[in-house]
Amino acid sequence: MSVYYTLCFFSTVAIFIAFINHKFFHLQPTIAITAGSLLLSLVILVLGHTQWLELRSFATTVIEHIHFETFLLHGVLSFLLFAGGLGIKLPHLKDQKWEVTVLAIVATCISTAVIGFGLYYLCQLIAVPLPLIYCLLFGALISPTDPISVMAIVKKLGAPQRIAIQIEGESLFNDGFGLVIFVTIFSIAFGSDTPTVSETVLLFFRETMGGVAFGLLLGVVFHHLIRAIDNHTLQLLMTLTIPTSGYAIADMLGVSGPLAMVVSGIIIGNWTRESGFSDQGEGYLDEFWLMVDELINSLLYLLIGLVMLTFSFHKEDWMLMGLSIPLVLLGRYISVSMTYFGFRRFRTYNPMSVPILTWGGLRGGLAIALAMMIPPGVMVMPEQGMDVREIILVMTFSVVVFSILIQGLTISPLIIKAQRLDKE
Repeated sequence: MSVYYTLCFFSTVAIFIAFINHKFFHLQPTIAITAGSLLLSLVILVLGHTQWLELRSFATTVIEHIHFETFLLHGVLSFLLFAGGLGIKLPHLKDQKWEVTVLAIVATCISTAVIGFGLYYLCQLIAVPLPLIYCLLFGALISPTDPISVMAIVKKLGAPQRIAIQIEGESLFNDGFGLVIFVTIFSIAFGSDTPTVSETVLLFFRETMGGVAFGLLLGVVFHHLIRAIDNHTLQLLMTLTIPTSGYAIADMLGVSGPLAMVVSGIIIGNWTRESGFSDQGEGYLDEFWLMVDELINSLLYLLIGLVMLTFSFHKEDWMLMGLSIPLVLLGRYISVSMTYFGFRRFRTYNPMSVPILTWGGLRGGLAIALAMMIPPGVMVMPEQGMDVREIILVMTFSVVVFSILIQGLTISPLIIKAQRLDKE
């Protein structure tokens, strides 16, 4: 079966899960689809063990055939980030520009270090000889908050404006910075040549500054092109060229495609929305990209749940999965608290800001995609058949599922309390 047909069937399953949820359960769609896909995976595993119906090998082949990391990083991620940028209000972002910048860069670096060194210490305690460089690699891929999860869950709950802009802006921008950290550590761990400090700095500026500059160029060019026509259908089609050809060109230039999509989305969602679209065209813009966002999110979170079918669980995996969740939460709390220690010297913030940014720092498909980039066969415990890829992937999966299902379901009381304090 071709990849196209596979994605067609998966999209249908995701949409039917969303339909059942809307009709009977009324959960947030992202949570419902993730839970539904996990349940489907468990059913397949149970049927396989009872010998009633062996579907695990077929499902595993299908998942691996899709190449999840390529599907996300070089496929749908551009659409989701562009759609996220469209929803950011530029005046609100300007008001929180320093907070967003510090959270996206400094907090990500602090979290990477805390999680990496913490995991190394915990691995020594449970006799899993995972080298420090791989622990730091896990810290790098799990530290950036996932914009897809954050905007799909936290944004729609109506958090106070400053908190909402901080968590949305951070999640959109820290992908680019987090990817640079991940690529650098990945090169040290698996590359033949260790990058120098100057090469690392050059990579950082090329990816980040280049991505922002290219995003500005894309946004300005398409702003004027869209303004030059009054056909709303063609205007919508032109917005599609940004996350398609625009993202591909950014990748070819060696600059950050995710940052370029966010910046261009902000320009189109603010400048072009106000002066480039007719009233009818503006309504179509919101409806069109909302539909694209919902469809891709549905498919993505179904795939996240089904990724579980590719795992071969060992006793040590279960221990690491249990330890990784509190460790990642601790790293998130320390990184947010340290940055807010500096913020509070200049501004007053809602008392619930740190708890919401900690508990609302959700992880999603991006972390799993990065974990799946790790090459197989780098053995850690050969006698058990455990390699680095398996260890990091199962830990990443456990954190992602916990953040979406548990954190996503329980964050609303924190937001309600913040709303109440904001009015006092």
